[in-house]
Order: sequence, then C-alpha cells, then structure tokens
Amino acid sequence: MTSTTVATTQAVTPATGPTARPAGGSANTLTGKRRIAFASFVDENYLPGFLVLLRSLALSNPGLCEDFIVLHDDLKPSSVARIRALHPRVELRRVDAAHYDSYAKGDQANYLVRKAYFILDVFRVRDYDTVITLDTDMVVLGDLGELLKLREGLAAVPQFFYGQHKLNSGLLVIQREYLSDEFCARIDATGRSGAYELDKHDQGILNAVLDGDFVQLDARYNFVKRRLSGDLPVPDDTAILHFTGRHKPWQGGEAGYGKAEERWRELELSDAQFHAAYLAQGKGAHHDLLVHFGTPHVRRTGDVESARRVAAAHIAAGEYQEAVDVLESVRIPLDAAWPHEVLGHALMSVSRYDEARAQLLLATGAPNRAATAFGRLAQIAWIHGDDEAAQRYALDGLRVDPTHRANRLMQRRTETPQAPPEGVAAEQLAHVAFYMERQGNAGDKLLPETVRLAVGTDGDTGPRKWLSVHAHRLFDEAALERVNARRGLVIGGGGLFIPDTAPNGNSAWQWNVPDALLNRIDVPVMVYAVGFNAFDGQSYRAGRFNTALRALVERASFFGLRNHGSIEKVRSLLPAELHDKVRFQPCPTTVTRQLVDGWTDPPHRENTVLVNAAYDRAGLRFGHDYGHFLAEMAKAVRALGAHAEVKCVAHSLDDEKIAFDLRREHGVSLPVIPMYDFDNDAIRDTYARTKLVIGMRGHAGMIPFGCGTPIISLISHPKMAYFLSDIDRPEWGISVHDKNLGAVLTERAVGLLDDHAASVADVHGRQQELWKVTEANAADLRVILGRPAR
Repeated sequence: MTSTTVATTQAVTPATGPTARPAGGSANTLTGKRRIAFASFVDENYLPGFLVLLRSLALSNPGLCEDFIVLHDDLKPSSVARIRALHPRVELRRVDAAHYDSYAKGDQANYLVRKAYFILDVFRVRDYDTVITLDTDMVVLGDLGELLKLREGLAAVPQFFYGQHKLNSGLLVIQREYLSDEFCARIDATGRSGAYELDKHDQGILNAVLDGDFVQLDARYNFVKRRLSGDLPVPDDTAILHFTGRHKPWQGGEAGYGKAEERWRELELSDAQFHAAYLAQGKGAHHDLLVHFGTPHVRRTGDVESARRVAAAHIAAGEYQEAVDVLESVRIPLDAAWPHEVLGHALMSVSRYDEARAQLLLATGAPNRAATAFGRLAQIAWIHGDDEAAQRYALDGLRVDPTHRANRLMQRRTETPQAPPEGVAAEQLAHVAFYMERQGNAGDKLLPETVRLAVGTDGDTGPRKWLSVHAHRLFDEAALERVNARRGLVIGGGGLFIPDTAPNGNSAWQWNVPDALLNRIDVPVMVYAVGFNAFDGQSYRAGRFNTALRALVERASFFGLRNHGSIEKVRSLLPAELHDKVRFQPCPTTVTRQLVDGWTDPPHRENTVLVNAAYDRAGLRFGHDYGHFLAEMAKAVRALGAHAEVKCVAHSLDDEKIAFDLRREHGVSLPVIPMYDFDNDAIRDTYARTKLVIGMRGHAGMIPFGCGTPIISLISHPKMAYFLSDIDRPEWGISVHDKNLGAVLTERAVGLLDDHAASVADVHGRQQELWKVTEANAADLRVILGRPAR
C-alpha cells in the first residue's frame, strides 16, 4: 500500500498541546524588534528640496535604509514616481488636511501657513516604534546612526535664537509613547486654543505642549543656515544642514550663504549621476539601496563590477535568481575572476550546477578568488555525492590558502571514514536531516539522534536501524533507490524550512529534492518536528517554495511541525483541504528526559547560569540595537554574578563573540564552554547540571528545557516566542530589544533561582504536556510504519 493511501485511509486526529492556539502576530511583534522610519511632509512646492534630501541621506549614510513615510496632501503621480526612484521603501500617507482648519493661525489665508501644520500628522502614526522627521529644506551630510539608537522621549535640537527650553521642529526623533492618541489630543487642544506662538506654526504648538520637556540633541543634527551668515563654511561635523527661512536653494537661494548653498547644489544630480555616485562609495552599502540604485546603473552602463556588487547583495539576502539575472545581463571578461565566482555561487544556489562549475573554474585562475572558488566546486561535488572530487577541490583550495575554513571543513568531511556496519535495508528507516560536522552547531548535532529516539526503534539510533540521508545533498536516482528499499522515510527535525542555509532551486528549503523524485518515493514519508525558521525580515522564493511545500504535504503520511507558530505559517501557504494534515509535534529535544534510556535527574546542580548568544544573521537579529543589547547584558551578568557563576555556552564558534565583546566593551569576563566540541551525552549532561540557561538560539532553550533545567530565552527570532507560547510560559522570554533588558532579565532570572525547586517542577510539568503529544504521535507513526510499503 502506498503512503499516500495510508494518509487518506487513516483517520488520524491531529494532536494538540498545552496551548493549541496559534502564536500569531507579526514577526517584529514577536521579537520586539524596533520598527524605525523617517518622515517628511512633501508637496509640489517643496518637492525639489525633498529629492535632494533623499539623495543626501543615501550618499551620507549608504548603509542606512529604513522606511520613509511621505506625508502629502496632493502629489502628482509623476512626483511620486520621482520619489520612489530615490528610495526603495517609501510609505505614502495622505494627511487629513481639514483636521487642521480648526487650529488658530497667524495668517489663515496663506496656504503655506496652512501646510506648515501638516507634519503634525506624524504623531498619528501607530505602526512604528521610532519616527525621525526631517524638513524638506534639509540636507544630510553626516552619520545619523546615533539618532537611530535613541530609545527615550522626544528628541530635538534646541532653537538657535530662543534659548535652551525651546526646540527647532525641523528634526524630531519621536518614540512610541508620543505616537499616541493622548499626545495628539494635547496637540489639538493647543492648536485650537491658539495658546502658542502663532508665527511658529507646528513648532510653536510643540513648544507649548512640551514646555521644554524634550531630549536635547547636539546642534550638528539640525544646523540652521542662519549660523553661517557671511558665507561661512559649513562645519565638518555637521550631520544635517537646515536651510531655514523664506529663501530656499531651489528658488535661487539667499545672498550671504553661498558656501552653505554649494553643499545643497552638489546634490542636484541626474539619476545617472546619483546612481554612479552611490555605487562609487565602495563597501558598506545597504542591500536595498544597492539593489535599488545599482540595478538601473548596471542596465544603463553594463558595468561588470557594479553587477557583481548588486549580485552579491542579492545573494546575501537570499535572492539567488535575481543575482543570476543581473550578472547574466552583462558581458563578463574571461579574466574577471570575482564576477565569475559570484555568478557561480548564484547558479549553484538555484541548482544550475553545470553552469556554476564552468563559472567557478574560470574564477580559480585568480589567486585572490581561487580558494573560495575551489571551496564552492568542492561543495557542488559533495552535493552530488562525489566525495573524491570534493576532497580534491578542497585540497586545491587549501594549497592556495591554508587558512581557508570552508575548504578545511570540506577536506575533513570527505576524508575516508571507517564504513559503519550495514543494517538490513528492509528493517531500516531512512532519515533526512542536517548532519552537523565537527565543531558544528551543538543543537543541530544533537537533533538527529533525538528524533530517532522519539520516532522509536527500540532505542537504536545507529546505522543498524537507520540510513542517514543528508538534507543538503542532491536527492537523486541513487538516493531514491536507497530510500525506497527502507521501511519509511523520516524528515527532520530542525528548522529545515529556511531559505538560505543550503540554498537550492529544487525545493527552496534545506532538503535538496526535486518534486519529480519526491513523488516517486514509495514508502511512508514522515515529516517530524520541522520548524518554519524564517527570520524577521527574511522571505522565501515564494513560487518554488510554495509548490515544493504543497507537494511535500500531499506526499506525507505524517506532517508534524515543532510549534504552533510554524503550523500557522505553513497552513497559510497551503490550500484549505491540506490544513488538517499539518499537526503539532514538539521538537524531541524538549522531552529529552523521557527519551534517553536510563535518564536520571542530577542529584546536585552546579551553581551556574549559562548564557548563550547567537550571531548568525546579526543584522536581522539586532537591527540597530546591538550596542544596547550588549550594555544591558553586561548589567545582567554583573547582577547575576552575586547569585551564581555566569558562563558563556557556545553552540557554535561564533557564539563566543558575546564573551569577547563584553570584555572589550564593558570589562566583564565570562568563562566559555565550547559546546560545539561536545558529543551528545556531554551536551545533555552540561545542561542538566546547571541551574539556569539564558539562551538566544532555539536549542539553547529547548535542550536545557528537555533536560529539566529552567530557561529564559533572549528573543531575536520568532521561533523562540512560538515555543514559549506552546508551553504557556511567555514570561520566560525577553526581547533582545527590550528597553530595560538588563533589569528585567535579572529580576526574572533571580526569581527562578530563588525558588529553584519550584522552577524545575514547573519545567517538568510543562514538559509532561509535550510528552503526551509526542506519545500520541508516536502511536500514529507505529500504525503508519506497520503497513507494508508497496
């Protein structure tokens, strides 16, 4: 009987857990990641100034790209097009102009006076945590990074002529507490009463409402033109130059300010000039800006180096086909090794392997690109199961650069190992998983064994009962034949639904399987405890992933995802008739105590707290808040040191960064536990013997929880919130962006430590609920596997 028939004839009710409700909400709501935007009011009269402002922002801050809210009352479509050409993340919002007609004004008949109030609509924004307003008669000349780090109050530069208690409203840094109905009501009441400086318009209202209660910024962030009377030069440290007054640069300017206006006119550029200027800046460009400006520049010029940079930006964002498209649009000289290497990388990421080999072989001719090119050639050979060729390429790469890590790992991976004892095929299960190498991520190292314990083969997790199928290797005819000779196929666990860990064009997720071969698997297919692992800000190649996902769900006899958040995400991509096939199966690491034969809880725990931080995709994890996170963690580590010894536990080599950064930046020293070097028993033992684990990686929470140890999650990824929702303990999670992270973390950690016996008992109770689900699913799996394969 086919596994498809099993799935349709089996009346299996999806298991539910202690909280079967979805862990809904947007990704940034779950992670607490701050949403930041710039904002300006723009009309046709001030459009020339705004276009220059946008150019200046990109050229002075090439690595900065946040949403830009354009408040307007009636912009022409052609003007909107010009704005969008200069920023890839424009949010157009029409102001309620009539709302301000009730305000008392100094000159009701002057249309410019009326529009001066429209910027106050920014306080009606509700979907951002921080909004930075910029007047359209400004140019940005310096780094604005410090403004994005502000977390408190309403910040502005004090007025130049009016003393320190009044602000200039040309630049405002507004935090969420001011983006409220209550503050808008105060603005409205003041505006309608006329109890403010009428000739100062919006600025007069804000000064009346705030009465000096604002965070004062250095004058360089709103350096008014009037300070440069007499043709004085613009100071070198000026971050924002503000052309206050009636005479604007695009209207002819004003005598006595020639050097200031020269800085503005430098930015009156055509699109071609502007694109070239942005591309000329070299490193540090933001992905969105580089793609937005670089794509038309490449189309216009055919410049190969610009095409390489744009393609590399696409690759870094997981946009592999786009990278192929941009490099295939230009003529790459034979001796241009770097573009060939980047194109080879992009081609292998969409599974055009033969073409990728040709490009990479061309790249090996240049000493500065050869090691990387050989490493990618080794990867392609390994993907196709050719360990001998992979070994040769890796050694070629090491001859060029003996320190090249990827080639060293591949060389070790493809060394001829002692062949494991072979089991009887008909008695084995095939297991598709991500099999971690030496010094690899500790969580991924532990997962395959734990899945095998949970699926159940009498505790035997070795080659007698299991055939290992590496998810990242191409599932070809030979692999199909091997799998079809087994009792069934288990896929999981781990966060296999992620677009960039092992990119391929066959499935667009980690298992490199073409649909045609998936559909020819004749044995039961069981997807077990897989997670939807996209970060906040990450996306899949929707068409390919959605098609592959649907084919997998249709084919599966069992389809279990490790949290309800993943279930919600996956169901949203499937037709309604497949929703009921998607069920809850907790990650088996969360029930480790129930799975490991002979497990006994430790009679004594070390008085330690283990801290884990993750640094893969750091920009997606931390945004602009890494400095804040580090400072708050330093406070927490110092405070917790009075209660226990605090250590850094590193699941991978990169996780040690927190120990280096805390010592360098804050003088806090942490011993490091190199868990990436541990075997599975040592991983479990280390987590079972500590009192508390504070972890950012998913398995720095789930593994210690499974070992019976209290946890606190540092949330930088939605999956952390998903898990805590499933066990009904959201209070065990704290966003890495939390304004008071150090104090909150300390309070919660001390609470768990002070009544440690109760904390452990709570973990055990939560775990028991997950074990009930796992046992129920295991019973269903036994029924599925008890049926003969066709």
